[in-house]
Amino acid sequence: MFRPTRILQVAVASLFLAGCATSNGGHGASAAGPMNQQNQTTVSNDRINSSRNGNSGRPESGPGDFLDAQGHLIPEVLAFAQETAKTRQVPFNNVESLLKSARYDTTAVRLMTPPPRTGRIRRAWLSYRKRHVDPIRIRRGVEFWQAHRQTLDRVSALTGVPASIMVAIIGIETVYGQYTGDHRVLDTLTTLGFRYPDSNRPERQTMFRNQLADLIVLDYQGVLDARTVEGSFAGAMGLPQFMPGSLMHYAVSHDGGKQVDLTNTDDAIASVGNFLKLHGWVRDVPAFAPVRLPANAGDLTQDGLDPLSDWTHLEAEGARALPGGGTRWQSQPLGVIDLQDEIRGTHEYRCATPNFFAITKYNRSYFYAASVADLASEITNRMGS
Repeated sequence: MFRPTRILQVAVASLFLAGCATSNGGHGASAAGPMNQQNQTTVSNDRINSSRNGNSGRPESGPGDFLDAQGHLIPEVLAFAQETAKTRQVPFNNVESLLKSARYDTTAVRLMTPPPRTGRIRRAWLSYRKRHVDPIRIRRGVEFWQAHRQTLDRVSALTGVPASIMVAIIGIETVYGQYTGDHRVLDTLTTLGFRYPDSNRPERQTMFRNQLADLIVLDYQGVLDARTVEGSFAGAMGLPQFMPGSLMHYAVSHDGGKQVDLTNTDDAIASVGNFLKLHGWVRDVPAFAPVRLPANAGDLTQDGLDPLSDWTHLEAEGARALPGGGTRWQSQPLGVIDLQDEIRGTHEYRCATPNFFAITKYNRSYFYAASVADLASEITNRMGS
């Protein structure tokens, strides 16, 4: 059973969280930004899991509570309840009862409200990396790896995902469980599904409604208690910050049991490994190929969440393999990515393998995936020292 825990949220800028696992169809919440930055069709978790003033995620009474004067669901929510009951095969009374208990979460709305735009947001890779590949996550990552080595080794052998990658994801998501969120997920998903603060992004409201339907199903199945389970202001839960859809499709118990508890470290590790495996992780291939790219690397770059080139093409363009890292990556699809920092006027080109792109399925951001790979490398180096 997924058992919620309450974590006191501290508004510390250096510990801002970066994303959460997504399920198929973009039904997840992750860092916002255009590809190569932080702005996809998923939700920003990069502000933090609670208010900036350190207030609890408990919802306050507000104009968006979802009942009319007679105590019935308002028409829009009632229509959703009827459709969810029909399409998800959950008794209507169950759906109605949950939604009647949902409260408007003013903190979630405030944190989701886009800031005033003074122009196009500029990409800043070096600043992003500094926030996420930081001394705290490196030091605690070593401690986490040492404390959970047996589970990490077992999951790595099963999935092919290196322990360092799983450690890095949990570190970036929640600083190893320190920041998992104290918002009631039912409240945040209902609020953002029916009162999303940016009218220019209707697809996000739809995404949150889909996640709310998934939460209702999980409650009906007994996987979690939707009346008590807590998570981030975007509805992500546990150490790996899975949205309900990801919990439904990718979360697994480390011992093969049917119940999954994402506040349990072993289950969290197993679920992160399973997520990446099911999104195409290739055993014994690094996230970045050991390649010296040619001077015209900028002409070879791509967008998107799947690799669009291969070694034959890149080698013909002048790319050269560097010693170390084996050769298995040479038979894999590849993509040249640009980690651009527009503020500093720099470009960092890297040759990404399918495993880099598997991480982008966890959070649809090149910056996020590169930070995971870099944090994993830093922790590995510290483990060996």
